Amino acid sequence: MTPDTSQSVTVAALQLALASPDEAENIAAVSALVEEAAGVGARIVLPPELFSGPYFCKVEEEDLFALARPTAEHPSVLAMQALARKLKVAIPTSFFERDGHHYYNTLAMIAAGGEVLGTYRKSHIPDGPGYEEKFYFRPGNDGFKVWSVPATGGAATIGVGICWDQWYPESARVMALMGAEVLLYPTAI
Repeated sequence: MTPDTSQSVTVAALQLALASPDEAENIAAVSALVEEAAGVGARIVLPPELFSGPYFCKVEEEDLFALARPTAEHPSVLAMQALARKLKVAIPTSFFERDGHHYYNTLAMIAAGGEVLGTYRKSHIPDGPGYEEKFYFRPGNDGFKVWSVPATGGAATIGVGICWDQWYPESARVMALMGAEVLLYPTAI
């Protein structure tokens, strides 16, 4: 079988220090890099996991649950929706989700028009010194997903896990069987 080379997609993965406790400052720093990546042709821009602040899961502190918000209210999701709409790029956005009395490490798949195509909740949750994620997050309950995003010559199907998911081969296998042509895993490590 000959591969179809008429279709391509440019992906940018962002890496930056997120040491500030100021959520708006971190979101602004990521936003600037999203704009830069879009300016050089990226059609999908992948920010780091939980980028609205420093990686908080190093310790177990009840007060940190205040960082979680519903998808439609989370500042990271709202900011990336506006950027996606403005720049016409897809932005898989990781955030700390509150859904009623439950908390998840979630990714909102934001399309190039700014709409949220859906969410994925991290399935594999690490627990150990420096990675106290089981204190904060439930394992995802919505299964692996893939999404169609714009590409040169058509659309590309992408699958997105979150950080620790990459160490479990069934994550990649399931998304590939669902048609994923590109796999992305935002991470904070």
